[in-house]
Amino acid sequence: MAQPIPLSRNTGAARSPHAKAMLLPIARPIADDLALRVHLALDALRRGVGGVTDAQTLTQIMLLTGFLAESGFGSVTGEQLATAERAVSAVFDIGRETGEWKLDDAGFALFATIATNYDQQLHRAPLWAITDASERLDRFTAGVAYQAPMRKRA
Repeated sequence: MAQPIPLSRNTGAARSPHAKAMLLPIARPIADDLALRVHLALDALRRGVGGVTDAQTLTQIMLLTGFLAESGFGSVTGEQLATAERAVSAVFDIGRETGEWKLDDAGFALFATIATNYDQQLHRAPLWAITDASERLDRFTAGVAYQAPMRKRA
């Protein structure tokens, strides 16, 4: 499986003395490294030299982008996500059958847009939003409820 985002899963982090850090975006070198992994996976699948890990990476960022957009950071439509899900599902199906892991041109264009959006989210969204989205992804992959909890309003 693709490597998960290397973030702390300590849900009490927002209440720690470092709570101010949760309000800032992640460090630029970390954001750049995460974005580079996505672009490398996307390029490998575009050229037909990818593998299951690359397809899993695109699936993860598709979900993370959607979760971050739901939190108000970035934009992606339900239709874009549904189309991306179908495209990456086809990559998995064909890859398992033939051993060729490749995105078609339409799938590449869609995931290029999603990857660009993800880059922007990593550079702009605060750490708390990225951590929440990553925790939702973890719950989703574990097969448990992954919906964002309702936040209390003052």
